[in-house]
Amino acid sequence: MRAIVYTEYGPPDVLQFTEVAKPTPKDNEVLIKVHAASVNALDWRLMRGKPLFTRPMMGGLRKPKTTRPGVDVAGQVEAVGRSVTQFKPGDEVFGSCRGAFAEYVCSTEDRLALKPANISFEDAAAVPLAAITALQGLRDKGQIQRGHKVLVDGASGGVGTFAVQIAKSFGAEVTAVCSTRNVDTARSIGADHVIDYTREDFTRSGQRYDLIFAANAYHSIFDYRRALGQNGTYVMAGGGWAQILQAMLLAPLLSRIGSKKMRFFMAKRIKTDLVLLKDFLAAGKIVPVIDRRYPLSDVAEAIRYLQEEHARGKVVITMEHRSET
Repeated sequence: MRAIVYTEYGPPDVLQFTEVAKPTPKDNEVLIKVHAASVNALDWRLMRGKPLFTRPMMGGLRKPKTTRPGVDVAGQVEAVGRSVTQFKPGDEVFGSCRGAFAEYVCSTEDRLALKPANISFEDAAAVPLAAITALQGLRDKGQIQRGHKVLVDGASGGVGTFAVQIAKSFGAEVTAVCSTRNVDTARSIGADHVIDYTREDFTRSGQRYDLIFAANAYHSIFDYRRALGQNGTYVMAGGGWAQILQAMLLAPLLSRIGSKKMRFFMAKRIKTDLVLLKDFLAAGKIVPVIDRRYPLSDVAEAIRYLQEEHARGKVVITMEHRSET
């Protein structure tokens, strides 16, 4: 089968489109014929291996341990291991795996859910990591409540577009922060208010929020803290390494000072959350925003676009399977 692999750290140029062996599912695994996958910031962070201190946490020190990129997948079950009870051949599924940029992948059944019949494989592939990050950040770390004033910073990206919609589903009043070209997109997905960050700095406007969710943080943690109301919570889910390190080091300390809470977190793949998102999709409570679609052979270009061009919503990889004789 055809797949994307890499054997050294570096820019998208290190990715190779090549032939590899088709996987065989273990007892607890499902073999999926991939119809679509999606690109996440995690993919290019793992691929680049920078900063160097992150390599022990994300892969090998000198060479990557994970050589098959991609974690979000949607497709049709082709075979199941002997211990699998939730799926059968022919089922349409979506969820998480390793090496999603391939014609076939294996995943354990606890990382998959049935795809709603009313959405496409491409829409389903756009969901798992980004939407779970938004859900867990708002619900678990942010303790979102109906009527809360919620600000989503980075509202036009993959995580941000889901965060706006999920916050609305919880009954919050949502302010989306994005660039000029994405203002209409933010409004179209339900934001009550939209701030164009090229024209206004929300951290200095005097407005206070119950919850700030930074899908792509670019302000100082102190600026976010200033924009919180009493008992407000700041949740950082993504951003540059400077902002990530600042949040990791200072959030616990700042949370002990006063009534404002500062959180940094990384999403966990939880089956019940994936099933909840399946229900949201089926009910139309969340609608994936897809910026661009690339064929499997152009994964390097897709990652380059996501990394450099500030994609609007998700970037999806599509599959064209060769006929089998």
